[in-house]
Amino acid sequence: MSTQPRPKSVAIVDDDESVQIALQDLMEAVGLSARCFGSAEDFLNSGQQYRVGCLISDIRMPGMSGIELHRHLVNSNCNMPVIFMTAHGYDDRARSEVDPEWTVACLKKPFGEDELLAAVWAALELKREPETTS
Repeated sequence: MSTQPRPKSVAIVDDDESVQIALQDLMEAVGLSARCFGSAEDFLNSGQQYRVGCLISDIRMPGMSGIELHRHLVNSNCNMPVIFMTAHGYDDRARSEVDPEWTVACLKKPFGEDELLAAVWAALELKREPETTS
């Protein structure tokens, strides 16, 4: 089975613009490109799920939650490593609703830059099968 490295870019989905800006600045400071989205729906409508190496998503957002976004990606065969962020905890119910193969971390806000960057680098190292056209 052949694999290809993930693109070195990150999508950030959070309804808090200050979080978006801070995370985008951090990603760019270490040489990664990053695009921000204020909602899961904005991210899905952008088509970027097929162009980024990993997703950093808040769990609780208005509209579609981060977990619902993750479930949608998995059901669409868009296998993308996800790093969840939450200020509300990551309980057993949430753990049972995500695909553990593609969930790299769940970070409790506030978290440290080193913790996030370690998760991002781990996510970008995951391999996926090349997309095929039929």
